[in-house]
Formats: sequence, structure tokens, C-alpha cells
Amino acid sequence: MTLVATTPVRRSARKPVAAVGSDATAVRRPAHTEPAWVRLLIIGFAIGFLTLFVVLPLILVFSEALSKGVGFYLSALADAEALSAIKLTLIAAGISVGLNLVFGVIAAWAIAKFEFPGKTLLITLIDLPFSVSPVISGLVFVLLFGAQGFVGPWLMSHDVQILFAVPAIVLATTFVTFPFVARELIPLMQEQGAQEEEAAISLGAGGWTTFWRVTLPNIKWGLLYGVLLCNARAMGEFGAVSVVSGHIRGETNTMPLLVEILYNEYQMVAAFAIASLLALLALVTLIVKTVLEGRIEEGLHTDDH
Repeated sequence: MTLVATTPVRRSARKPVAAVGSDATAVRRPAHTEPAWVRLLIIGFAIGFLTLFVVLPLILVFSEALSKGVGFYLSALADAEALSAIKLTLIAAGISVGLNLVFGVIAAWAIAKFEFPGKTLLITLIDLPFSVSPVISGLVFVLLFGAQGFVGPWLMSHDVQILFAVPAIVLATTFVTFPFVARELIPLMQEQGAQEEEAAISLGAGGWTTFWRVTLPNIKWGLLYGVLLCNARAMGEFGAVSVVSGHIRGETNTMPLLVEILYNEYQMVAAFAIASLLALLALVTLIVKTVLEGRIEEGLHTDDH
């Protein structure tokens, strides 16, 4: 009786083994089961879309900028108005990136390392420029610093010029670009945790020493990545700057604003010459972005091992 009862149990015990084997075979099957023509169609569509909307416009910008020769191209860039726009763009981008660098590191450190009331509100406010139109953000500064604005009369009585001057351009540029550094650092610092900082402090390191020796080396590639994106957006910002600049030629026109002015005046080659500098910036940003992404990925693999 015992042998008869045991035999079916042994046979049934072999069935899951065969099932496991079939599952393993199924796992080893190729993940891509689409026909070759489907894969080629998808890849071709992606390449064609990028060519039509990215590569072709860049080629047209540079070809139009050089349509009258290199000499005319260089003279268009050497024009006093163009030099003023380039200088103002660099000033506004430099100041706004510096401010966002400091703010981004402090905000990311506070959000990633501490728990405090209003943390969710702070994250929401950081993301605000992503959801607000740049034109609206420019109008906010007009309402604040304009002649009929909230502090406009006081500024006028003290002979302080913010609107339609460099300070307003810097403020508008800073507003639309300040999420980039913080948003790049927050998930990176949250993933790293606070164990290394706590270990450094337990060994007697101070706050600044911990930041320079522990925190900064861990976030350096992410920080550079955020600064890169922030700078690219700052130099190419149009909407907010257009509202607060006043379009004073030779004084408050940045490179994007000057491109629009020259284009409206039918100075096509000069307009495309300035635009080519912005396009060149985009290409350099793309190359550096790819390098930094590789560095960040290498750092994450190193931390895993």
C-alpha cells in the first residue's frame, strides 16, 4: 500500500521540473519578436523625424549665414549692435547660472538630506518655471518693477532702474532657469543618501569640510550637467527677456532678441549669422551633455560595485 501510494507522488514531482525547464527556455527566447520590416519602419521614422525637424534646420541656418561668404558673416558678427547683444547675453547667462548654481546646491541638499515642514511646497515652487509661460514670468516682473507696479514708484523716486535694463534681464533669466541645477541634483543626492556625510561628521569633519571632501565629489558630474543645461537655456531665452528688456537697440537686446529684430528688418544674413552662434551653442551643449551623461553613468556603476 505504501509503495503504490508513493509512486504517483514521485511522478507528479517530476512535472514541475519539466515546467521550469520550459519556462527557462521561454526566458531565453529573443525579446524582439517584431518582424524586421516593423523595426526598420520605426527606426526609419525616428531618423526621418530628427532629420526633418533638427538636422535640416541646423544645416539651413549655417548655409544661410554663410550665403554671402565668410567675410560678410564675420562682419555681421563684428557689428557694434551684435557685439553688444553677445556681451549682454554672456553677462545675463553668467550671473543667472552663478545664482542658480548656489541656489540649486542649497535647495537640493535641504530636500535630499533633511525633513522639514513645507518640503513639498519647496519642490513645487522649484518646478513652477516649467509650467509657467516665460512671457507670463516677464509680465510678473513688469507688475513688480514697472512705473505702476508694486515697487515701481519707490524705485523711480530713488532713481533705481530695473525694468528695461540689465537687472530685469538678469532677474527674468534667473527665474526661467533656476529649476535646472536643483532638479538635476535632487534625485542624485537622494539616491546617494547621507551615510557618507554622517560618517565624515562622526570622524570630526566640519560642515564645509564634509561638503568639499565628500558631497561635492559625489555630485560633481550631475552639477556640471545641470549648469550646462541652465547655461544653454539662459543664452537662448526669448519670451521673458523680450517682455522686460524694452528692446533698446545696442543696450538691452540679447542675441535671440537681435535675431528677431534683424529678421523683421529683412537683414536675413545678419539674422542667421547671430542665430548660427546660438545653434553652435546648442551643438556644443549636446556634445558636452553626452560626455557628462557617460560620466554620471560610470559613477553610478562604480557606486554599485
